[in-house]
Amino acid sequence: MLDNRYEHLKVEEGQYEGWVKEGYFTAGDTSKKPYCLVIPPPNVTGKLHLGHSWDNTLQDIITRYKRMCGFDTLYLPGMDHAGIATQAKVDQRLKEQGVSRYDIGREKFLEQAWAWKEEYAGFIRQQWASMGIALDYTRERFTLDEGLSRAVRREFVQLYKEGLISQGERIINWDPAAKTALSNIEVIYKPTKGYMYHFKYDVVENGRQIVVATTRPETMFGDVCVVVHPDDERYKDIVGMHVINPANHQPLPIITDDYIDIEFGTGAMKCTPAHDPNDFIIGEKYGFDKPVCINPDGTMNALAGEYEGLDRYECRERLVERIKSEGHLDRLEDIEHNVGYSERTDVIVEPYLSKQWFVKMKPLAEDVLKFQKDDETKIHFYPERFEKTFLQWLENIEDWCISRQLWWGHRIPVWYHKQTGEIYCEMEDPKDPENWIQDEDVLDTWFSSALWPFTTLNWPDEDDPDYKRYYPTDCLVTGYDIIFFWVARMAFQARHFTHNRPFRDVLIHGLVRDELGRKMSKSLGNGVDPMDVKQRYGADALRFFLTTNSTPGADLRYSDTKVEASWNFINKIWNASRFVQMNTEGMKIEDIDLTHLNSIDSWLLDKLNKVIASTSANMEKYEFAIVGNELYNFVWNDFCSWYIELSKSTLNSEDPQVVKATRSTLLYALIAILKLLHPFMPFVTEKIYGDLPHQAAALCVDSWPQTIELSKANNEEVELIINVTSIIRQLRVDYSIKPSTMLEITLKDEEGRLLDVDLETNNMLIKLARAKCTNEESEDMIVRPLNNGSLALSAAQIIDYQAEYDKLIKEQTRLENEIRRSTGMLSNQNFIAKAPKEKIDNEKEKLESYKAQFDIVAEQLAQVKAKL
Repeated sequence: MLDNRYEHLKVEEGQYEGWVKEGYFTAGDTSKKPYCLVIPPPNVTGKLHLGHSWDNTLQDIITRYKRMCGFDTLYLPGMDHAGIATQAKVDQRLKEQGVSRYDIGREKFLEQAWAWKEEYAGFIRQQWASMGIALDYTRERFTLDEGLSRAVRREFVQLYKEGLISQGERIINWDPAAKTALSNIEVIYKPTKGYMYHFKYDVVENGRQIVVATTRPETMFGDVCVVVHPDDERYKDIVGMHVINPANHQPLPIITDDYIDIEFGTGAMKCTPAHDPNDFIIGEKYGFDKPVCINPDGTMNALAGEYEGLDRYECRERLVERIKSEGHLDRLEDIEHNVGYSERTDVIVEPYLSKQWFVKMKPLAEDVLKFQKDDETKIHFYPERFEKTFLQWLENIEDWCISRQLWWGHRIPVWYHKQTGEIYCEMEDPKDPENWIQDEDVLDTWFSSALWPFTTLNWPDEDDPDYKRYYPTDCLVTGYDIIFFWVARMAFQARHFTHNRPFRDVLIHGLVRDELGRKMSKSLGNGVDPMDVKQRYGADALRFFLTTNSTPGADLRYSDTKVEASWNFINKIWNASRFVQMNTEGMKIEDIDLTHLNSIDSWLLDKLNKVIASTSANMEKYEFAIVGNELYNFVWNDFCSWYIELSKSTLNSEDPQVVKATRSTLLYALIAILKLLHPFMPFVTEKIYGDLPHQAAALCVDSWPQTIELSKANNEEVELIINVTSIIRQLRVDYSIKPSTMLEITLKDEEGRLLDVDLETNNMLIKLARAKCTNEESEDMIVRPLNNGSLALSAAQIIDYQAEYDKLIKEQTRLENEIRRSTGMLSNQNFIAKAPKEKIDNEKEKLESYKAQFDIVAEQLAQVKAKL
């Protein structure tokens, strides 16, 4: 059941539709400098998860910020067809209807797949709208739309003609559940418990036995030989002889090769060329056949004899039992080894000899590596450490298997002549289709996704206005888990086809985990639906949580408590806006006048200037967590907690100029705050903006706030009021002093001299803290450290000396820790060498302040101790 206290901040209804209808998100203003992002396309297998919401919101923040900074921003939407995953979903739906894709045929199946796509594309658009993602729907794309399909065909045909795509029989990763090939990076390796099976092999020629070990006994039906090292003395006398394969009782020749590690296991290795990539190399080298003993669905074929039709793992168990009964099982060894699982179906991948299409990757990767050395042409990673990950993968790249045994996807544009076997690969279909058969396979989904940054902008038409204006794009936001899958592939395809980088910057984020740091999964039942969170707390609270609770590249732990804290922050802004509206009623935007500011107004505007400057600088560096923290502190503490309270006295002034200045400051500051927060929480800021006097048609198309020139502000005076008020309030809590009790206090500077407090400051302290300054001192004074000074009041007003002693001890300990920490930092040569000068100077100032405060506390401790 929803908590009604959240309801008043759910202001999303109708706003998004209004933004889209007014064309605020539609790019194309050629009077402005272009800025472009393309959305990481969600696949149409289902609704968006929290990771998608994180991606989308981060890019939306950048888009809204850049639009407010005066750019012609294009945030281009689109979706991915996700071949394996979507086909699995449609297969499941058909199964529930009692049919399979083979029953209805390819064309009818594709109709079902397109219907699925339309259904789930609708859900995805609804979720984009719910999260306020500022997309230009006039340019929405899909990886299987006509334009992108044409571009993918151009890509394949060109690479084929350049000799970079070819067909061949190799060991590939085979997914027995999806019945398709996988690329290397679609295989996830997991620690898995199993056995090393040690079998006895009888030597035919002399009756000797040797032991050969394997983790996959079921593949023994595809063995062609046993291999030993040529220098291994244990086997020199039997090289060239034969052993009997315990699985099928067939003889296998004993050969030698330098590949074998003498020290590993028994030094004798069985060779299965069709089911192991290293064995494949040996089989090729010595001209062995490559018998395949496992079917595409993971069952055993006719080579397995009595085990034909059994699942590969059931065959394993039965085969081992039979070999054991025949006396040829030497031993079982418990092991834990890394086993490859399909990234899509989570079944164990089978290394499998298959005829597939491959992209020759080295030349493409070398081109990217060359341009990564130049700052003007490279892709910039945020954080920088992920560039190393990117480069290492490119430097060690392997050929890419791009064919998939599916129906949903871009069908490979290759035809085989029925009579001659000739291959046809062109941009147009054969003119005599009755004489040709098209390849049944489709292309790996990532083959089309690799073109996403430029095909969405209408490549290969390089004269297209969007392509010329917005390409290369400016920024991509994505997770570190798909740097290999997607970022690297976009990099080499863009470099090859457009002779450019696909984007200037890549902002990398981590994974969304649960509160315990575990990856979210169905098996753990710890997944979180972003729409459920949005329904409870509102989109703005979820957006602010997602984008300000982790640094670039780091994982994010989902926490209801932290989302609620974001809601509380928004509620604070909402309540502050009600106060501002009540006290600026009747004002117009042109009525704002900041020429007669009092010290409190100047203090706030000076703080605001610093926040605007810092926020702008960190937005450019994608440091959204820092931005969020600074805005939170400024809005919550400086504006809401202090300025609004301090303004209540000036709003009641009899001087109209004072009142006008404070009303102007309230309105000006709130509008600036709304602008600064708008990229993070668009709905509530737009709602409040619309209720205030404003200049632009909507906040999302207003300008980013700029710093203003101020006469030198007397910030020390306001900081003194805040500091003293905070201390007095804490003293009232610590000593249970009634709020109505007027306290007399003495203020001194660091040198122990009495501070000369003016009448305005004294009156403000009386109103805020129920404390007034005096120059009178007694022997028994309780002292609290102030910034650059101290506050004292007579013990006669507070009697409990033991409580005072305990508090001073606690404060002394705190200051000792701060002094130790600060001293440690300043004595750390690494910190001194790398930290900015401002940070070092700031730390030195803090250290001096801690020492001065410590001396005051030590002196007071001695005095209080004498009273006990």
